[in-house]
Amino acid sequence: MYFKTFALALILNIETATKNCSVSLTYEEEVLSLRELNDGNYSHSENLHVFIDEVLKSAGKSIKEIAAIAVSKGPGSFTGLRIGVSAAKGLSFSLDIPLISVSTLTSLAYTIKVKEGEVIIPLLDARRMEVYSAIYDQGYDQIRKIEAEIIDKNSFEDFLNKGRVHFLGDGADKCKDILNHQNAIFHDNYFPSAKEMAKISFQKFKKNDFEDVAYFEPFYLKDFLITKSKKKLF
Repeated sequence: MYFKTFALALILNIETATKNCSVSLTYEEEVLSLRELNDGNYSHSENLHVFIDEVLKSAGKSIKEIAAIAVSKGPGSFTGLRIGVSAAKGLSFSLDIPLISVSTLTSLAYTIKVKEGEVIIPLLDARRMEVYSAIYDQGYDQIRKIEAEIIDKNSFEDFLNKGRVHFLGDGADKCKDILNHQNAIFHDNYFPSAKEMAKISFQKFKKNDFEDVAYFEPFYLKDFLITKSKKKLF
């Protein structure tokens, strides 16, 4: 597989793990075009393929010139992840090009820069007081695995007692009133975007760090459960 040769490392990046439907076309680590919508409606199924066409047209490129497809693998919205991963796998298979997966929390961490010794904690809302989180140092190296956790006043205490900790993402809002620590810094209006996927996906492309298209599945972190309604239908 992947017998094609490409003069340019053009990568199509897809991010649908949260409310933001985001697509970018990148050359190495440079974003050539970006299209995204974060209106809270989870309208990914209507917008994703439109955005793919728009970023290609904006950059003056054909879909046949793409060297790889990168997709945000989660954690995040079950439906959003299914839509993005299904589209990415379909394009990868039909175009016979590699599939690259990018952690949603890692690309979210890349949206800010911090000083040496400071820590980045991207948070995604997982309903009620629960969040999906991971912890990164100033160089974006992951220093704690991804977890689903319930936030309380002692959350991330070990890191907060050592220095400044930067919280961002839609899960950070629910932490503001609970984590009243002098070292806690909250950043508003940050969300995972295909823009930040550029550097990560290109580094994986250079290393041939690809997914098996036939077996790749999103990283949901928690099982998707369908609950039965307690209301009587008749």
